[in-house]
Amino acid sequence: MPTSALLSDVQSFRAGGPDARPALVLPPAPDSLATFEVHVPQGAIDDLRLRLSLIRWPDRETVRDWSQGVPLSAAKSLIDYWLHDYDWRKFEARLNRFPQFRTRIDGVGIHFIHARSPHPQALPIVLTHGWPGSVVEFLDVIDRLTDPTRFGGRAADAFHVVVPSIPGYGFSDKPTEPGWNPGRIARAWAVLMHERLGYERWVAQGGDWGSAITHAMASQRPPGLLAAHVNLPLVVPKSAPKHPTREEQRALENIEHYLNQMAGYADQMNTRPQTIGYALNDSPLALAMWMYEKFWEWTDNRGLPEDALTRDQMLDDISLYWFTGTGTSSARLYWEGVGSTIRENSFFSNSRASSAPIDLPMGATIFPSETFLAPRSWAEASWSKLFYWNEVDEGGHFAAFEQPEIFAREMWQAFTTFRG
Repeated sequence: MPTSALLSDVQSFRAGGPDARPALVLPPAPDSLATFEVHVPQGAIDDLRLRLSLIRWPDRETVRDWSQGVPLSAAKSLIDYWLHDYDWRKFEARLNRFPQFRTRIDGVGIHFIHARSPHPQALPIVLTHGWPGSVVEFLDVIDRLTDPTRFGGRAADAFHVVVPSIPGYGFSDKPTEPGWNPGRIARAWAVLMHERLGYERWVAQGGDWGSAITHAMASQRPPGLLAAHVNLPLVVPKSAPKHPTREEQRALENIEHYLNQMAGYADQMNTRPQTIGYALNDSPLALAMWMYEKFWEWTDNRGLPEDALTRDQMLDDISLYWFTGTGTSSARLYWEGVGSTIRENSFFSNSRASSAPIDLPMGATIFPSETFLAPRSWAEASWSKLFYWNEVDEGGHFAAFEQPEIFAREMWQAFTTFRG
């Protein structure tokens, strides 16, 4: 569509009409369960296309790699694909294939996928995403978990799968007051699983912020939670070991590299999420590059994000953030979860990773390109009931997104002892 036609359509859209909404408007969430489907107004899609067609590009980086951030050529290529080839409606239909709901918990509407297994003895599991992720991360594992017999597993491996959107992310409400930190989200998930869905026995899994939330659930030990598993063990000790083992030295180097080379995004969101949020909410280019860089930096790739995830996969996630207008609200979780503890300068004394010991059964799978490769010894020191630990050969920070087959197999194996 020519830019002039797009401009005319968007002006009409903004002026009024049957679909005159600047973004997706979420229906109110009841205290019970309300079914939910995603339908982004066409005017919002046209508005995105207009913005993509009117980008004012910066000058080219002065290096020939990604050391200054996303190269201009890579940025232009992704945006060109988003504008001319990407199909949001295809993803929308795929997402709506799964049963979705919204419910009000602690004053905030929570969106979640609830896919029940055809196998009656399935074990309920809640899967929690992180940033810059969303429920998109788990779409390729839901069928593998609910019906493992279709993918080489056993009926005894089946799960009833619950995938919530973190408050401020996706199709959950944006909190309008401070206090929605991982501990509060963990308590909301317990209400969701035990009270709203009626599960008396269930398990939990998460990565990135999902790992922090899962750790919080394990510490709280809500009714029915049997065990938890993470793909990012947050088990940093209170102080650095004086005589580290080889595995501990590797972990220490991970921490140093992260703090010196990778933490700029987090520093900004930990301290001033509202400021970066103006760009993330107003510019699809800013939002896309803020996220695309992490798909490059955190995945198991050979130099390009597309080695690990397809452009459609990444743009499904980026577009979800754009249409829900959650670039700013999602960034606030850093202010809530880390920003409140960065008043001192010690990583070890302030890290969200260092926490009180957990007595609930805990397990972990280590993916080789994760940002932080925790040693088993640190997990054993923090988790008194370590029931599963495995290091796999492929995958990175977005474990389920990058390696759905490996991730599903890990879930089948890890929770075997908690069935029946």
